[in-house]
Amino acid sequence: MSPFLSKAAEAIENALNIKGLSCSVIELSKSARTAQDAAESIGCEIRQIVKSLIFTTKNSEEAVLILASGPNRVNEKTISKHLGEDIVKADATQTKRITGFAIGGIPPIGHQSPIDHVFIDEDLLKFDIVWAAAGTPNAVFNINSKDLVAITKAKIISIY
Repeated sequence: MSPFLSKAAEAIENALNIKGLSCSVIELSKSARTAQDAAESIGCEIRQIVKSLIFTTKNSEEAVLILASGPNRVNEKTISKHLGEDIVKADATQTKRITGFAIGGIPPIGHQSPIDHVFIDEDLLKFDIVWAAAGTPNAVFNINSKDLVAITKAKIISIY
């Protein structure tokens, strides 16, 4: 456990440790709120940044987590086909209620409520190492992309 992490980032580091991973959570001096900001701060390709995006199914209102590669946009119709139900982007209040985290710092794990529908952008698997938010706009961690699939139990798909 790192002694200088914020409470949210420390919680994500603990969640990773519980999963048996020794990923290091770091807090950057600059914001990593956007994929571009994160890539510049870390010094990696924007395609290595994991965006954790929260949607809900339109009728049943079940949470959906999409782990997208930094530059990629989600085609909601593609996700809807996988679920058999339309999806809508969760607003800031819904996102905070579902995950316990604010938009801009949503990690792929450690959420307040379990998320049963998790999809990962196949483009992230082109990299051994990817970077994800760790609970705050300044906190990130690196992880092997295959480990990310395993710990999130994500279905690998083309998101566009």
